[in-house]
Parts: sequence; C-alpha cells; structure tokens
Amino acid sequence: MSELNNLNRRGFIGAVGAVSALGIVGGAGCPAFAQGTATSKAAAGTSGPRSRSGGFELMEATIADIHDAYRRGQLTCRELVQQYLDRIAAYDQQGPSLKALITVNPRALEAADELDRQYRRSGLTGPLHGIPVILKDNYDTFDMPTTGGNTAMRTSVPPTDAFTVDRMREAGAIILAKANLQEFARGGNSLSSLGGQVLNPYDLTRTPGGSSGGTGAAIASNFAVLGTGSDTGQSVRSPASANSLVGVRPTRGLISRHGVIPNSITQDELGPITRTVEDAARLLDVMVGFDPNDPVTGYGVGESPRSYTDQLRRDALKGARIGVMTNLFGTEARHQEVNRVMEDVISTMQAQGAAIVRFSLPAYDTLQSIVVTSTWEAHTAMDAYFAELGPDAPVHTFDQLVASKTATPEAQAALDTEFAIVDGLNNPTYKDHYVNREKLRLAVSGKMAELNIDAILYPLQKVLVSLVGVPQPERNGTLSNGTGFPAVCFPGGFSTPTSAAPVGVPVGAELLGREFSEPLLLSLAYACEQAAKARKLPLSTPALSR
Repeated sequence: MSELNNLNRRGFIGAVGAVSALGIVGGAGCPAFAQGTATSKAAAGTSGPRSRSGGFELMEATIADIHDAYRRGQLTCRELVQQYLDRIAAYDQQGPSLKALITVNPRALEAADELDRQYRRSGLTGPLHGIPVILKDNYDTFDMPTTGGNTAMRTSVPPTDAFTVDRMREAGAIILAKANLQEFARGGNSLSSLGGQVLNPYDLTRTPGGSSGGTGAAIASNFAVLGTGSDTGQSVRSPASANSLVGVRPTRGLISRHGVIPNSITQDELGPITRTVEDAARLLDVMVGFDPNDPVTGYGVGESPRSYTDQLRRDALKGARIGVMTNLFGTEARHQEVNRVMEDVISTMQAQGAAIVRFSLPAYDTLQSIVVTSTWEAHTAMDAYFAELGPDAPVHTFDQLVASKTATPEAQAALDTEFAIVDGLNNPTYKDHYVNREKLRLAVSGKMAELNIDAILYPLQKVLVSLVGVPQPERNGTLSNGTGFPAVCFPGGFSTPTSAAPVGVPVGAELLGREFSEPLLLSLAYACEQAAKARKLPLSTPALSR
C-alpha cells in the first residue's frame, strides 16, 4: 500500500468527521463542497496560487502537461488541487450552479502535500502521480460516503475502496470529489434526490446526459483532469457525447465492477470520462486488471496491451475500413443537426485515409428492445452490494431501500419495477433476453466479417441531448451494452450555436469494435481527434482570473 493510502486510512475518522461537520454531502440547494479549503478567493473570482514560473495553464491540462509542469518545477500538486478547488467553488454551486458534485474530498490538499513530499524524495510515484480524479458517486471510497445520489445513503461510507479506486490511488491519483448522477444510475438525465439536477455547461437549459452526467459536466468544466462513470445502458458515453468528451465502455471482463453500486450482473461496465483520448488511454491502463471479487475479469486476462497509450497512432485511420451503420441515424428534421456533425466526422476520416462502408443491420432493429437484462438482475446485484457494507450501513437490503421511498420519482419507479420481479434470474423473459444478446453478438460479428470492417461508426444519440425535464430519446448505446463489445465515444462537433448554447450543443461520435479491440478503437478515435480538433470549452465556466 502506498504512503498516500496509509495517510488516507490513518485520517479516516477525521475525514468522515469533516464530511459531516462541513455539510459537504448535500441535497439540491445545499452546499456540496467544503468551503474552507475551496477558499474565499474563488468566490471573489481568483484562481488560487499561480505556478511558480507562471508557465502552467490549467484549462484543458492533460496528464502529460501536468507531469511536465511538475518536472520543470512550474507546479506543485498542492497548487494544482487548489486551482481545481477554486473552480469548483466558483461554478458548481455558484455562477452557473452546475450541481455536478455531491462531495468534495476535505483531505484533498493534505493528500496533495504528501504527494509533493514523495515527489521531492523520488519523483513521480506512479502513472497518475498528483492527478486529480472525480469519481461518479457510485464508486466506493473508504474515506468518503458513496451515496448513489440517494438521501437514504448520504452517510454510507464503505469499508474499502472499489477495486478500480484502489488502483488509481496506488498509481498516485488524488480522489478530488464524488460526482452527482442519475439516482442509482436508473435513467439518463442526471437528477438525484441528494444532488439535484446536473446542468450541461454548454447549454444550461439542457441535461449533461446520464447517468454519469455529474462526471461529464465536471470534466468538461475543468474541475479535474480525469473522471469515471458506470455504463449499464450508455451512461459513460451519453455524458461524453453531451459534454464534448471521450468516454470508454470496455469489453465485458476487462474492468472489475466490484465496489460500485450495481444495476446489473450482465450489463454493467465501468470506464473513463476524459477530455482527450490519450488521457482516457492512460486511465484505462490503470483501471484494467483481474479481480477475484469480480470473476468475469478472468475473461480479460492477457487481453490488454502493456499500455493502451502506446497503441495510439495519428495515422491509424490510413487504410482502416469504417462501417457506418445507417439504421443508427435518424432521417427526420429533428435529426439533421446530429447528422451534419456525423458527416463531418466521416469526411475527416476519409481525409485521413479511411474507407467508409455504409450498411444497415436490420437484426439490430429487431433485437435492440429485447436484450435488456438489468431489470431482472438488479435485486440480486443490489443485495450483494449491500451485504458488503457492514452492520453500520444506513441501508442493508434492496427491499429496505425501495421501501424508504427516498428516490426521485423516475428512479423510484425503476426501483419499484425491479422490486416487483420475484426470482428474476429464473424468469423466462429474462432467459429469452439473455439468448437474444447472443443473437445480437452474432449479427454484429457476422456483418463486420462480411464487410471486412475494423469498426462501426454511429452517433451515440440521434438527436441533441435533451432539455432539463425531458427524457433522453433515441440513444444508440444498445449496440455495445447488448453485445458486450467495446465502444469509444469522442467529440464529433457541435450543433448550430444559439443564445442558450453559444458554441453549440456537443455531438458525440462512437466507434464500436470486436471484443478486446480497445487499442484499435482508441487509436482510431485518437487519429480523428488529432485531425479534427473538435472539442471546445464551455463558455459558462471560463478560466478564473489570477
């Protein structure tokens, strides 16, 4: 265990006390961060300590930028963390009031100080040394509550970190905050009883997608370097699309789900949400690995490269064959903004040497609504999670949670539906859906082989992300969640600017490939990213003056 983890565990009681005393677990309209360390400077419009030589630029900083600044003596970890805390204080509950976060780590600066001491002794301690991360608040953290966005869970502090969180800390990351989400990840608008409605920083009248929308809004607004999400349907990729970010849903078995509040045994996956493909690859390098507490990760043994980052090539599109799946595009007027952006993506790929093969897959239209398994698996999965929280947990069973009636109406309706299913794993409809997943896998694999294509391209959502209060329609996440195949969503471009969306609304393009094809998908997305430079900053959360 690293010295930083030892420090965190020694300070456990103090940290939890700070969470309670500072009120940093709050519902809608309540403070969601510790004002003490985020400072009055942020409220006054300053951005915290300037790096010693003035050469470091915080906005859009990557892992490589930050590590280079550490090496050059332009930046300390404390300075970096303070600048992010200042942005959170200025924009999360004030200014545009994004409500992207539920909890800010009250010991983040202390952790940064320890990393600075380690750096002075021996340099970088790991691939994520001094890199602030925002976790979706369904990832277990031993030193902060893990709430799922639910008021009944506001004091639930798990006994251990999630497998992936432990790996991040061992790699030198700082867990800066826990992000708001669609409550218990039951839906796509990122509204919770504990954190309220997350807003899209590009258009404050719209949602940030979901269910990992708090992470998406936070990373788009430069509240941290890296973020994480969970994806039962499209919950990593929907916020990536809606916030001009990169989101990765991995192959089933590549990343452990243990220690994350579940929806499903079959459909749940975890993945990075970042501003660049390279940073997604760097975080993926840390998150993958076998975990005996999630035996499905046995499938992933030997399937990941030494480094996903090393696989990235600017010329990856040259000679690639990209299938454009036409029945994942809309044909009516409401689809035209997304279609225009996607045609620009296609043109970029062609200009970089890719061959485009347009095709339709009717089997998807037949099967996409009958491959869901999560509804029948939720009760079993949730009870297994609650059983590991220990006797002091505020909630002990799924039945107790449902009976508390504490969730938002949409989330409560989903929980009630799952509660009503008795012995779901033996339900005939569940078994039919499980078989249908294999039918879809065969249809997709067969078509890719028939056309000799490397990946399938489509928009994550056929229409622009929804206005607040409107359900998310016409999303295409089932191609990945219904097959277990990996998908990478990346910035495609923006809709026509409006007064509500001065730079436009982001549109995400998605690439799907065969099992364990993450190195290829990331490289293809990287090549497109480097050629198009499609990402733009949201205007609602500008750089703070110094």
